[in-house]
Amino acid sequence: MSAAERALPVSSAEAAALFADLAQLPALVLAVSGGPDSTALALLAARWRAALPRAPKLVAVTIDHGLRPASAAEAKSVARLARELDLAHRIVTWRGRKPTTGIQAAARKARYALLAAAARKVGARHVLTAHTLDDQAETVLIRLSRGSGIAGLAAMARLSPLPEGEGGITLVRPFLALPKARLVATLKAAKIAFAKDPSNADPRFTRARARKLMPALAAEGLDSGRLAMLARRAARADAAIEAAVTAAQPLIAPTHWSNSQCIVLERTKLTELPEEVALRLLGRAIAAVGDEGPVELAKLEVLWGAVLGRQSSQQGRRPPRRTLAGAVITAEPHRLVVERAPARRHRAARGAGK
Repeated sequence: MSAAERALPVSSAEAAALFADLAQLPALVLAVSGGPDSTALALLAARWRAALPRAPKLVAVTIDHGLRPASAAEAKSVARLARELDLAHRIVTWRGRKPTTGIQAAARKARYALLAAAARKVGARHVLTAHTLDDQAETVLIRLSRGSGIAGLAAMARLSPLPEGEGGITLVRPFLALPKARLVATLKAAKIAFAKDPSNADPRFTRARARKLMPALAAEGLDSGRLAMLARRAARADAAIEAAVTAAQPLIAPTHWSNSQCIVLERTKLTELPEEVALRLLGRAIAAVGDEGPVELAKLEVLWGAVLGRQSSQQGRRPPRRTLAGAVITAEPHRLVVERAPARRHRAARGAGK
C-alpha cells in the first residue's frame, strides 16, 4: 500500500484548527479551480462554517483561464458543487489575447488580479488558496535550482500580501502543512469528484518537471517534509535578518526615507555590517526610491561589487554610478547616495531589462 493510499482524511477538528484565525473576518474568497486541492478547500471550509454559530461569508471563485477546451465545463462543475455545499460562487473569465510564451506566469498574474477584484466586490480582504506541503516542497526545489537566497528558500508563507501589486488583499494558505494525499483522501471519503489538469504533468513547465523529480529525491531522504522543513528554517532565519536590517537602518541612514528624496547611506558603517544585512539595507533603499519593486538579489550582488567595492576617492575621478530598479546609486568616498532615476534614463533601463 502506497503512502497516498494510507493517507487519512482531514478531520473536522483539524479543519477547525486550520481556519480558526479567520473566524472573525466578515468574508473570505476561496480560490476553487476544480482540482483536488481546491475542491477539498471548498469542502472543508463549508464544513468549518457550518459548525460555527457565526461565521464569515464564504464565496468560491473559479477563474476560467480559457486555455483548455474543458475549462468552461470544469468551472460549471465547481458551480454545481458550490450549490451542494451552500457556498456562493462566481465564475470569472480571463479575457483578451493570451501570450505565446510564459503562459503560466501570465496566467498566474491574471488569476491573482481577478481574485483580488472578486474579493473587493464581495467585501473580502482575504483570498484562500489550497497550496499544500507538496507545493511548498516543489517551490523550494525550484528556487534551489535558480540559486535563490534565504528569502527565496523560505518559499510560501501561510499569510502574505497578494502578489502582483494587488494591495490590501491577503493571501491565506491554510493547507501548507498538509500533504496533497490527505486532501485527496478527504474527497474520496466524501465521494466528491474533482478535475485533473493535464498541464500539471506537462514537461514543458518547470513545476511539472520538479514534481517528476520528487520520488527519486524522496528515495534519498529529501522528501516533501524535509524540503518544507528547510523552508520553515529559512523563513526563521529570514525574519532574524530582516530584524537586523531594521535595527541597522537608523544607524546607517538616519534621515527620513521618502521616494521623493534621495537616501544617503553612511558608506563606512554600511561596509562594517554583515554582508547579508548590508545588501538588504541597500536593497530597501533602492526599492524605496525606485518604482520597479523589490530588487533581484543577483543584480544587487553585482551592484555591491561594482559600485560599493570600488574606491571613488581618487582625485579627478567621478564617483561610480549605477542604475538599478528605477534608482541611481552613486558611491562617494564616505557615503552612498540612492535617488530616483531621471525619467528618460528610467525608461531606457526598463527597456533594457525586457
